[in-house]
Amino acid sequence: MDPTPPPLAPLMEPYARHVLVCTGGYCSPDRRGRELYRRLPELLQREGLLFGPRRVKRGETPCLGVCAGGPVVVVYPEGVWYAGVTPQLLERIVTQHLRDGRVVDEAVFHRLGAP
Repeated sequence: MDPTPPPLAPLMEPYARHVLVCTGGYCSPDRRGRELYRRLPELLQREGLLFGPRRVKRGETPCLGVCAGGPVVVVYPEGVWYAGVTPQLLERIVTQHLRDGRVVDEAVFHRLGAP
């Protein structure tokens, strides 16, 4: 008899979008990305996006490979990359893009698949 319990199977609740925040020190030497990442769950909860079918999954990364113009925030599945994200811009990204589905065009510096 093997006393080792079977491994748990991974379970992922459905989500509508995935937001990555660069918290590293290259694109934002003053670490403003960490502040944005800490604020994100509060904004998502306020807008009803933390749980349920419209849930936005969030993640932080030490580097997105841009190394300038940060903090950088990326939204998938659209593949929209935002630069110079401030707390005010993060709020707009949450309300306008994540909640209402309208990209904050003036803050976008890259779109996945765009030349």
